[in-house]
Amino acid sequence: MSGLPQIDPTTATGKGGALLTQVQKALGVTPKMTKVMANSPALLEGYLALSGALNHGALPAAVRERLAIATAEANGCGYCLSAHIYIGANITEIDGDELEKARTAQSADSHTAALLALWDTIVRGRGSVDDDVEAAGVTDAEIAEVVEHIALNVLTNYFNVLSGVDNDWPVVSPRVTV
Repeated sequence: MSGLPQIDPTTATGKGGALLTQVQKALGVTPKMTKVMANSPALLEGYLALSGALNHGALPAAVRERLAIATAEANGCGYCLSAHIYIGANITEIDGDELEKARTAQSADSHTAALLALWDTIVRGRGSVDDDVEAAGVTDAEIAEVVEHIALNVLTNYFNVLSGVDNDWPVVSPRVTV
């Protein structure tokens, strides 16, 4: 597949145009991924709603970025890996060693490590998880949100790989290739 076109925010009309304006206003930029998602306003609206909801959840931004990095690495999505390593380093201020560990679902912080281990168990087990997860101090809300983050990040990973979205970020190549 040759990819999907980017919708130009300056000429976009209707629901897609309104959503791209919302993205520009919120972020100060319109990432290429959202321009391509605007081919389906329903997709872009759903992505923005789920992403927005998770920003107000139980998991702190630094954990959310680590989950996104682990997912992007596992799915071989260079766009998302590049974006989340950039955001992790520059916005949530995760140090380089922790960013590197996140690529393999690890962390020096015990609680973050437990959440990444849960991520790994869910992804590898396709949702099947042992009952001892809560023993690591992971709350029910965190368990639910790890699943929600997997869903959100798989959506963006698969979409970006399928669509061939050009990278907006300093390029980080996944070790896994698709």
